Amino acid sequence: MRTLLRVMLILAAIFASTFVIARLLGILTEENVRHWLAEASGISVWWIGAIVVALLFIDLFVAVPTLTVTILAGYFMGFAGGVSAAFLGMMLAAVCGYAICHRYGAGLIARLVSDTDKRQELTDAFHRNGPAMILLSRAAPILPEVTACMAGATRMRFSLFLALVVVSTLPYAGIAAWAGSISTIDDPLPAIYAALLLYGVMWSGWAIYRSRTRRQPHKASR
Repeated sequence: MRTLLRVMLILAAIFASTFVIARLLGILTEENVRHWLAEASGISVWWIGAIVVALLFIDLFVAVPTLTVTILAGYFMGFAGGVSAAFLGMMLAAVCGYAICHRYGAGLIARLVSDTDKRQELTDAFHRNGPAMILLSRAAPILPEVTACMAGATRMRFSLFLALVVVSTLPYAGIAAWAGSISTIDDPLPAIYAALLLYGVMWSGWAIYRSRTRRQPHKASR
């Protein structure tokens, strides 16, 4: 498990560096995203949807404020359009991350972990814990991309991965887009409450999961 966490932390650091660079360059900020969507709203709802999908797909390569984009999608497109565009963008990022790492991830892991036995332990650990990690990955930025890459690199069955991502992503996108659709500039509270609810539920899930996994070795030793 330690090897798995170490590799995941390295991947997270790589993704986080893209966020820092983007911030330093002044691109993909919340203000920029809001401005782009506001400009697109004067052209066509299809332009808004295209920007939302593109931004959430790009999140695989450069960290994007996912929750903000999804809430704004609901605000500018309404619930149905917002959740559809956000869900499509997130799913494209997840599937692409899985596919890229399914092809190249094993080589990267071999560079990071030279010992064959430890690489096998890493794979086994992710196959045991990965499903829960994917389900709860929306609790924090970067984690969805990291778990998608690990799923591909460790050859998790694609049908299982896809089902887990759908279960994780659809409620997240739905709640955020709905909150955006009922929010206004003068009354942003629904969006704020939705953000707090989403992170509260996800972090509670992580706390329960960590508590259970910590007790497992103790039970096994009895």
